[in-house]
Amino acid sequence: MSTDTNPPASGARVPWEDVHPLVREAVEAFLGGPIVEAVTQQGGFSPAAAVRLRTAAGRRAFVKAVGPEPNPDSVAIYRSELRNAAALPESVPAPKLLTGFELEGWVTLVFEDVEAVHPAMPWQRDELDRVLLALKEMSAALSPSPIAAPTVGEVMGGSFQGWRSLLDEDTMGLDPWALRNLAELAGLESGWAAAAAGDTLVHADLRADNILLTSDRVYVVDWPWACLAAPWYDLVAMLPSVAMQGGPAPHELFDDPDPAVTAVLAAITGYFVRQGRQADPPGLPTLRAFQRAQGVVALEWLKRRTGWV
Repeated sequence: MSTDTNPPASGARVPWEDVHPLVREAVEAFLGGPIVEAVTQQGGFSPAAAVRLRTAAGRRAFVKAVGPEPNPDSVAIYRSELRNAAALPESVPAPKLLTGFELEGWVTLVFEDVEAVHPAMPWQRDELDRVLLALKEMSAALSPSPIAAPTVGEVMGGSFQGWRSLLDEDTMGLDPWALRNLAELAGLESGWAAAAAGDTLVHADLRADNILLTSDRVYVVDWPWACLAAPWYDLVAMLPSVAMQGGPAPHELFDDPDPAVTAVLAAITGYFVRQGRQADPPGLPTLRAFQRAQGVVALEWLKRRTGWV
């Protein structure tokens, strides 16, 4: 499997020693002593610190911290994650937030340290089955949502306009099927928010790099986009990345013929396809390749579901 079809879900991490010194001091003060070990964790796209820390006294924590450079949008994302992580109930299978703060333009989140690993890549069927079961159980536990949250239409509405945007943009290199059906895809996409509506609290950005496995638990991490949607939303949004990373094709794992699913898939696909055609954002050199690869899988699934020629 080539890196073109399966690019890494990883970005440029910030080493702990490059985090603002006042932020490091504040974390040490909270943890009760100097840091003697800092191990950067790979996976994820944000140009931020993601570090497992150990103090001289042996206390451990996982810390995420991001500053305004090189990508100021990351600060807003981490601010949203801090707000959501503080509100998540215990029924959410996520590591516990211990504290969080903003200081000197940096947003910092301190979580309990979990001895866990990301799913193996390419996907192994036993681990995938564990994750799919955990996702089903999480969806049931979070229906209806135990906390107030925006709708998926409010959170993703500005992003899920890919096909409609392409109507007025250069389409050179666009998949021939997509180009031939562009107007119809734009129309189908326009109804996605109503199709995705629901009262389930969803993660809305689920991929292998946002999942941790222990011997007996599945953790879902990184919740900046938490919102209300249909109970199947997380599964539909995740499946293109599963196939891209060596797992089964989406239609083999989810075959509900509901037209609402197709409308939402159209919006997700349009997002991946259009975003994959954009320039790399500052500090996120691998994001576009990952989106392009997801777009290839999602588009094949969409072709199958629509039956259009």
